[in-house]
Amino acid sequence: MAKYVKISVIGAAMCNKTIDSGRSSIDQVIAHLHGKLDQVLPDQPDLIVLPEFCDMCGSDTIEQYRESCSSRGSRVFEFLAEVARQHRTWITYPALQFTSGRSWKNSVQLINRHGQMATGYDKVCLTIGEMEAGGIPGEGPRIVETEFGRVAMIVCFDLNFDELRKQVAQQSPDLILFSSMYHGGLMQEYWAYSCRAHFAAAVTGLPSRVISPVGQTIATTTNYVDHVTTRINLDCRVVHLDYHAEKLRDLKRKYGPGVRIHDPGLLAPVLVSSESDAVSTAEMLREFEIELLDDYLNRCRGVWSNVHGATSNDCQAGR
Repeated sequence: MAKYVKISVIGAAMCNKTIDSGRSSIDQVIAHLHGKLDQVLPDQPDLIVLPEFCDMCGSDTIEQYRESCSSRGSRVFEFLAEVARQHRTWITYPALQFTSGRSWKNSVQLINRHGQMATGYDKVCLTIGEMEAGGIPGEGPRIVETEFGRVAMIVCFDLNFDELRKQVAQQSPDLILFSSMYHGGLMQEYWAYSCRAHFAAAVTGLPSRVISPVGQTIATTTNYVDHVTTRINLDCRVVHLDYHAEKLRDLKRKYGPGVRIHDPGLLAPVLVSSESDAVSTAEMLREFEIELLDDYLNRCRGVWSNVHGATSNDCQAGR
């Protein structure tokens, strides 16, 4: 059954601290975030994704930012939690979280509609510079169950590491949230496709976007506007066209506008989404005996193994 979620991504540049404003740097940060959130709240999003270090002043060094984070307490979290409560939305809060002494983690706290932290994620793949400055890597990916689906989070440099991507893919998220100061280019699209998940990227001062499970940009910020809101359907599955062309035609004949079959072109897999209030995508695919892409690829691996005595690890495809 259709499972819609409205997502806002904000790719805002950092707050510009002013000396003569009469406000502390944390007051200026909160005012900056307030202004950015006000741009998307009229759309009544279910989820707002903020970029990495969203509460950092652009003029601060990393050392000054660490000092600010350690002294400000929970003021930014409390501000975002109140926005979440008032507007009944989920919000990501990417910032430094301190452990013991000078050690810290590059974390994202996911705040739910009640203003409570639903879960947190600590960046796993820190840069060498982060670790030399006292950063501690997270232990691994984490999935949180929300009313709209299974959500995973990653941060910045995480995007470069296949081992983390495979761990996330194994947890079958419906949606991946990416907060970053680094864009990553085609790696964003590859994560979305290889994890068979929607991907929402909020990148500091750079294009930020929502990507489909077949690697296509659904909505993006521009050089003029640093925020975008779009509605996506998380009741969707990726299937290959091999052996399915006629079955997909039959599926469309039966369900008409109740099913969407989107071909991104050049790829061969297509995205099937239920637009029905009564039947899920999974039920539709079972009814017409249509394999998921990963099941089809695994069946190919089994054939190779029988023919050549190869193992499934001899050829890695997709995930």
